[in-house]
Amino acid sequence: MRAVVSGSSLGAIFASTVPGTVGLEEELLLVDRVSWLPARAADVLVAVDDPRIKAELPACQIEIATSVHKDPSLAVEELRQCRTLLSTMCGPDRAVVATAVHPLIDGPVELAATSRAAGLDSRYREIVERQLVSSLQIHLAFGDADCTLAIYHALRDLLPELAALAGTAPFAGGRDTGLCSVRPVIAGQLPRQGVPPIIASWDQHADDLAWAVRGGAVTDPSEWWWELRPHVRFGTLELRVLDVPATTERAGAIVRFVYALSARLTELYHLGQLSEPAPSWRIAENRWIALRDGVHGELLDLRTGAARPAGRCLHDLVDASEPYAPGGLDDVRALIDDPPVDHLRSLGPQRMMPWLAEVFSG
Repeated sequence: MRAVVSGSSLGAIFASTVPGTVGLEEELLLVDRVSWLPARAADVLVAVDDPRIKAELPACQIEIATSVHKDPSLAVEELRQCRTLLSTMCGPDRAVVATAVHPLIDGPVELAATSRAAGLDSRYREIVERQLVSSLQIHLAFGDADCTLAIYHALRDLLPELAALAGTAPFAGGRDTGLCSVRPVIAGQLPRQGVPPIIASWDQHADDLAWAVRGGAVTDPSEWWWELRPHVRFGTLELRVLDVPATTERAGAIVRFVYALSARLTELYHLGQLSEPAPSWRIAENRWIALRDGVHGELLDLRTGAARPAGRCLHDLVDASEPYAPGGLDDVRALIDDPPVDHLRSLGPQRMMPWLAEVFSG
């Protein structure tokens, strides 16, 4: 069991990063091109032999982890290169796809033959075998511990808007669930999911992590699985609320938006203009609306309770963030006005899979 550091040590970790840098992680699935069902990824990973591309918990899942970049566009380009490499190495009988939930299955899957998978399986039983869910994770560094904590709370308030923008998982078990994204429903079978708690200080966060580790609830802080978390190894904020986009072009739009949004929030922090953290249950209420309706829903103002269209909330965020995004954010506006989940619904779960394979490197 890994030791949990003190609050002051945590603060030092988050103060030591290079501000304005970004790194990406992306979870992908290997599937058979005939059945479109999951296929083991172990031999593909051996053939690829790239430290940025590695096994995940399910045997069919692959993770890409980019280098750290100052320019988010360079991080996305590295993501594209890794996707292309994977496509080249998987051969004619299999394909790699980016889908937040496999649309044709709804049940336990084979886990990778790793000690981590075996350990989680022993503690979480069949529930961990049901976690065939994939996200795009964005790591943001601020080089300042107090600023990092303030941006954590500001992004925490906005998790529903970001989830609505990225929601692309309407299907499970070959059926339409009626949701914009069923991924958080599946993930929520595990503990420490969804909207993360308020963190009053780094001392409190260190105490919370130590409490969970000391009693054996978790083996180390990596199991702090909330949709946004301070990553205590990298000294970053890790945004985990985003469904993995089908194409790198869409991933690029979302990454540049999140990067610009974080730059705007950083400026508001230095101006003393960030709001106090909202209660978790209010954010969770909006989070439910977002997973159900995506950009077509109405989110509640976290202070007044007034309802506003999620699309309008997102357009306002894009407009406010655009000055921090070289080249503009029109591609994000396009995702709001023509949400990808609507296209997936028009395809249906069976036709969706070959389409995902076709556009994977795009």
